[in-house]
Amino acid sequence: MFNQRTDLPLHKDPSNRFLPWLIAFMIYLATLATAGVMALDGLLSHWQAGVTHTLTVQISPNASEKKTEQVLSASLNLLNRTHGIAHAKAVPHSEIMTLLEPWLGVSDTVESLPLPILIDVELLDGVQINMERLLKDLKKIEPSASIDDHSVWLERVIRLTQSIQILAAAILGFIGFATIGTLIFTTRVGLAVHHSVIEVLHLIGAKDSYIARQFANHALGLGLKGGMIGIALAGPTLLGLGYLSSRLEGMLLPDVTLTWIQWGGLAMLPVLTAFFASITARLTVLGTLKRMT
Repeated sequence: MFNQRTDLPLHKDPSNRFLPWLIAFMIYLATLATAGVMALDGLLSHWQAGVTHTLTVQISPNASEKKTEQVLSASLNLLNRTHGIAHAKAVPHSEIMTLLEPWLGVSDTVESLPLPILIDVELLDGVQINMERLLKDLKKIEPSASIDDHSVWLERVIRLTQSIQILAAAILGFIGFATIGTLIFTTRVGLAVHHSVIEVLHLIGAKDSYIARQFANHALGLGLKGGMIGIALAGPTLLGLGYLSSRLEGMLLPDVTLTWIQWGGLAMLPVLTAFFASITARLTVLGTLKRMT
């Protein structure tokens, strides 16, 4: 395709110097925005898998260890008898300390803290539970009992995620419009620069489609070149961000690395950009030449 005969010296145009770098910058931003949305989807899926159909019951510790064990046993019996609950079990003290370690560290002082009793509750799918009644029954056993409904927290996270996705889509839209606008402008400049040559080609029988094909092939090459530069810059950036996030102490975030399929989708951005650059140049030339005749 790139070795086809051309009667227009498009390779000498000023756009050859700045257009690939402009496209590279746009692809760089688009790749980061797209990768961010992909990582956010993976993070949300991780959270949904971890907290969907679950509750956490929290009970303040009693002064007496025997009383604490009695309260825990009675609470577990109540929860496991409740319709709609598949299973309820106490969270071991070691797991609670692991959860607190990123914020409080490890020391004898932390070990001696009066930590609350946590009970993980797994709910049956499709079964509604009267939370107010369940909490009332738990408070009869221990007035300090409380229920953390993860679905409320998850709903807020989903709304936040959707807002960020809309913002990212808007950013991608602006990047696309800016790129298309730049391509239209540079194509029209090329038409003006080579106006005399185009007139000669028309006189010897060249059709508009023939001229448009030369501009389209030229834009395809510039788009592919700029796209490859942009993806080559974005790849190390994403790998660096992934490396930094993986080194967060205490594993504050789950693994949000991209899959091979997602990397493959990002790698297709230069090809898609080159394709749309070619189409944009072709339509611009055809439309402009039609108005000139």
